[in-house]
Amino acid sequence: MNIGLVAHDTKKKLMQNFCIAYRNILHKHDLYATGTTGRLIEEVTNLNIHKYLTGHLGGVQQLGSQIAHNQIDVMIFLRDPVSRQEHEPEMGSLIRLCDIHNIPVATNLATAELLIRALERGDIEWRDVLR
Repeated sequence: MNIGLVAHDTKKKLMQNFCIAYRNILHKHDLYATGTTGRLIEEVTNLNIHKYLTGHLGGVQQLGSQIAHNQIDVMIFLRDPVSRQEHEPEMGSLIRLCDIHNIPVATNLATAELLIRALERGDIEWRDVLR
């Protein structure tokens, strides 16, 4: 499965901790992330991550293109719903694309853990049929 990983600046440490906790599951899949998030995850987990540009420099659009071409199976996007984000419209487009293309997306730690467990159990293998 192809997993997209994105985190707002205030959630990057949480994303690192999430990836440390679920490294044994994540290492079995292909991981894609915006630049800074991917680099930070790699530093603490040694997972191999395909890194796009930094989010606000085009990484969000690169990941969005992959979503639009049905090349992402699961998206984990840890958002900060409280702080205003400069490039919020771009980030919102990722969630919209996931909705359009029927891609499971988690926007907080609770749903991220549910998705990763579903992935581990094989509950998301129906995505293989779509590709």
